Amino acid sequence: MVSVVNLALMGVVLLLHTLIAAVMTRFFRLRLKTQWGYILYALFLIPLVLFVSTLVFSGVFGIGVNLGSPAAAFGVMIGMPLVLGFTIDTLYVPPPEEFENLPESR
Repeated sequence: MVSVVNLALMGVVLLLHTLIAAVMTRFFRLRLKTQWGYILYALFLIPLVLFVSTLVFSGVFGIGVNLGSPAAAFGVMIGMPLVLGFTIDTLYVPPPEEFENLPESR
């Protein structure tokens, strides 16, 4: 049986994963000069970070519920936060080109 505490902690982990994905996507958008560069990094590097985080939270700390299959766990703990974080940064945060008062880079 799933406890309320486990569900709440899993929700916190999902929010944390979404925040990590959004911040990493933003970082790559600001640092990489090409349009496809941040997309490739977001598709390959962010899932790796979320996978390691999932292993730590679910393995070491025992946070989460039994989702029944590894594919469901991958989709919920990595896929959904990746898509949400990428969408939040891409659609709701202004692109770096819109900022005019940025300091000169060295």
